[in-house]
Amino acid sequence: MPIFELRTYAFHPGKLGEYLKLSAEVGRKIRGDNYGKFEGGWTTEFGTLNQYVHLWSYADLNERERLRLELQKNDAWAKEYVARIRPLIQTQQNKILSAVTPFKPPADSGNVYELRWYRAYPGKLGEWLALTRDILPAREKYSRNVAYWQTEVSQLNEGVHLWVYKDLNDRAAARAKALGDPEWQAFLARALPLLQQQDATVLMPAPHSPMK
Repeated sequence: MPIFELRTYAFHPGKLGEYLKLSAEVGRKIRGDNYGKFEGGWTTEFGTLNQYVHLWSYADLNERERLRLELQKNDAWAKEYVARIRPLIQTQQNKILSAVTPFKPPADSGNVYELRWYRAYPGKLGEWLALTRDILPAREKYSRNVAYWQTEVSQLNEGVHLWVYKDLNDRAAARAKALGDPEWQAFLARALPLLQQQDATVLMPAPHSPMK
């Protein structure tokens, strides 16, 4: 079963644009999809700014380890890319994720995305994920889900999900309709007591992102 890596980089103010240019023109040229498949890259629009969020997929954890070791041995990657982006970055975080629902990247472009991550009480994530799988067809009447994941490494007991909208008005309308749906209301009544914390951010696709 494939695993996904969600990486979030925070940049010094004013440096995100320089990073995006290097990522598109240098990093992608060197790395391609030879060291893990690049699924998408976005910048944060609200909340914590100057962040770049990128999603990678691998066949499994063993493949990830092998490919990242190979990438570290790539001189062009180290000298032409990493050495140039490192001074731009403040912090780096990652989450290793396993898919709970099928991964469905949209084929169209011109979208905005919403990344949400919920932390469940210990022992309650499985119950929350089962509820979300059951309600997903009803929720997707209003907006498209890219995937639900659960964390395997980094912060545990988290469900991570990614949604796609045509724009922010579409997001607002979809969420208002969902909140008025009796099926969704019943789901919330059962699901919310299982959660400790909820976070979300709106993401705008980077120019070189496969998901637009």
